[in-house]
Amino acid sequence: MADIVWYPGHMAKAKRLIKEALPNIDMVIELLDARAPISSTNPDFKNLFCGKPTLTLLTKCSLADPVETQKFQMRLRSTGREVIAIDCKTGNGVKNINAGIRTLMAEKLARDAARGIKRPIRAMVAGITNVGKSTLINTLSGTKKAVAQDRPGVTRHNSRISIPSLGLELTDTPGILWHKFDDQLVGIKLACLGSIKDDILDTLELSCRLIGLIRENYAECLVERFKIELSDEDTDFEVFEKIARKRGFIRSGGVIDEDRASSVILDEFRAGKIGRITLDRA
Repeated sequence: MADIVWYPGHMAKAKRLIKEALPNIDMVIELLDARAPISSTNPDFKNLFCGKPTLTLLTKCSLADPVETQKFQMRLRSTGREVIAIDCKTGNGVKNINAGIRTLMAEKLARDAARGIKRPIRAMVAGITNVGKSTLINTLSGTKKAVAQDRPGVTRHNSRISIPSLGLELTDTPGILWHKFDDQLVGIKLACLGSIKDDILDTLELSCRLIGLIRENYAECLVERFKIELSDEDTDFEVFEKIARKRGFIRSGGVIDEDRASSVILDEFRAGKIGRITLDRA
């Protein structure tokens, strides 16, 4: 598969806007996709947010392997990070976020109280594209102030949302990737998650790569979801063909409708219909 590169101009601008906003921010809420916590970690953030207390949220956890999610929580906590697994659609873990924020900000809150200062905690919500930042803000605020869609690159500018009931002021930021994936497998995983626009991808090849990733640890999910038989001798494309034929994605002359099959495989993975799958290993 050709190297995946997707760093449109608005991302460079977004990074500059984040830098400009940081002096007025108390802490960072960094979102990672629970299905690929390593791959969805932007390496630029380590230096960008250096010195800022950071709460790590593993989003979309209801779509991920719960055993792996627990392992990742333990792994991240071992480095001293405050970590919560959440899912905004199911509400899983959301009620723990405010407590996590106040644990991180306890010293500052105590200092402010001693000085008679009462103001909201100013938190920046950051992460890669399509990781759920705007959805999180809407869930916490009980509004639809942040534009949330299930595709990457929707948010283009910083926006500030006040949540008086929680004593929070959140800054929603655009999703940012990095210039080049040193490990192309990271790019492939992010593309499978929907964090890179399908328009720039070979979705047939991507869906075959996804099948290969799923086969490594969750082959039974493919068997159960698509009602197919698997053999160790099958190539990923042969599995793709089995799925396409089983679903009836056939054009006249018996030719497989590759575009339709690719779209369905990717969509069903992203929606969690194939199973609770984690692409990274803790």
